[in-house]
Amino acid sequence: MDTFIETFRGLFTVLLIAMALSVVLASIGLVALARSIRRLRIPPEADFFTTMRYIPLGLLIALDLLDFGLDIFSAPIIWIALDRMGLPNLRNKATIEALIPLTNVIPTFTVSWFAARLLNLGDPYWLYEREPWPERQPRPLPHRTPRIIDMDDPRR
Repeated sequence: MDTFIETFRGLFTVLLIAMALSVVLASIGLVALARSIRRLRIPPEADFFTTMRYIPLGLLIALDLLDFGLDIFSAPIIWIALDRMGLPNLRNKATIEALIPLTNVIPTFTVSWFAARLLNLGDPYWLYEREPWPERQPRPLPHRTPRIIDMDDPRR
C-alpha cells in the first residue's frame, strides 16, 4: 500500500511541475508574440481555419501550454489575451475549448494549425492579397490652387 501512495505522490509531483513549467513557458510566449500578432492583417470576415493559416504556430503552442497548465482556469486569460491581440474568431473557440474539462492534454489548436496547412482548410492567402485593403488613413483634402486677387486688374 505504501508503494502505491509513493508512486501516486511522485506522479502527482511530476504533473504539478510540468503544469507550472507550461504556464511559465506559455506566459513568456504570449508576451513575446503579442506585438507581432497585432501587426497581422487578418481579414475581418475570415473563418477559423483561415485565421489558423495566418497566425504563427508559436501562439497556438503557447495557448495549448496555458490550457494544459491551468485547465478550465485558463479560459479568462485566453479570452483577454486573444481579445487584446485582435483575434476575436480564435478567441471564442479557444475559450470554449478551455472551458471543457480534461481536454487540456490534447493540443487541439496545434493540431488544428497543422490540419489547416496540410489539408488546405480555409481560404489561402492569395484570395485576400488580390483584394485591396481599405485604407485606414483619412483621405487628403483636394488640392486647391490659391486664388490671387490683383487690385490693378481692370476686370474688377
